[in-house]
Amino acid sequence: MSSTATKAPAKRGPAVREAIVDAAAALFAEHGIRAVSADRILVEAGFSKVTFYRHFPTKDDVVVAYLERELAYVRVLLAAGADADLSVDRIAAALTDQMCRPHFRGCPFINAAAEYPDPAHPVRALVAEFRALMTDAIEAWLRKAGLEPAPAISAAAQVMMLRDGALVAGYLDQDPDRVAAGLADAIRAIVDRRA
Repeated sequence: MSSTATKAPAKRGPAVREAIVDAAAALFAEHGIRAVSADRILVEAGFSKVTFYRHFPTKDDVVVAYLERELAYVRVLLAAGADADLSVDRIAAALTDQMCRPHFRGCPFINAAAEYPDPAHPVRALVAEFRALMTDAIEAWLRKAGLEPAPAISAAAQVMMLRDGALVAGYLDQDPDRVAAGLADAIRAIVDRRA
C-alpha cells in the first residue's frame, strides 16, 4: 500500500508576488537594496527564475513594489493618527517607530534614495511621494497644535529633517527611546519658537 504525501497548495498570482516582495523586503532591510541580487531574492522566496521574472521583469520592479508597500503602510499609520490629538512625545515616537522593526537599517526611503541617485527613476518618485506625504501630515499636526499656516509649513520641513536625522541616529546608536526623546525635545523647541 502506498501513501501520497499531502502538500500545501502552490502559491499563485498575487500570493506569489507578495511572497517575493516579503523576501525582498526582509533582505533589503537587513543588507541594503544594491547588496541583494534578484537571484538571492528568488532563492529566499523559494521560486524559480521564470516565476520571479513573470511577476517582476527587473529587480528594480521588486524595489518599486517594496517601496509601494512601505508607502501603503505609512498611509495606514497616518490615517489612523489623523484625527488623534497627539502630544509632541507621541509624534516623535510615531516618526521614529521604524527603529523598533527587526533588522532596522534606517529609513527605507532614505536608503533607496541613496542607492538610486537618478531623480527621474521610479524609485525616486516614490521617495518624493513619501516625503511629501510625511511633510503634509506633520504640517497638519502642527496646524492642529495651533501654528498658523506659514510657520507650520516651515516647521514641518524642519521636523522632517529632524526625523531623517533621528532615523539615522537610531540605526547608528541603537537606542530608539533616547532618539525619540531627543526628537521630541527638538520638535518642542521648533513649535515653542513659532507659537
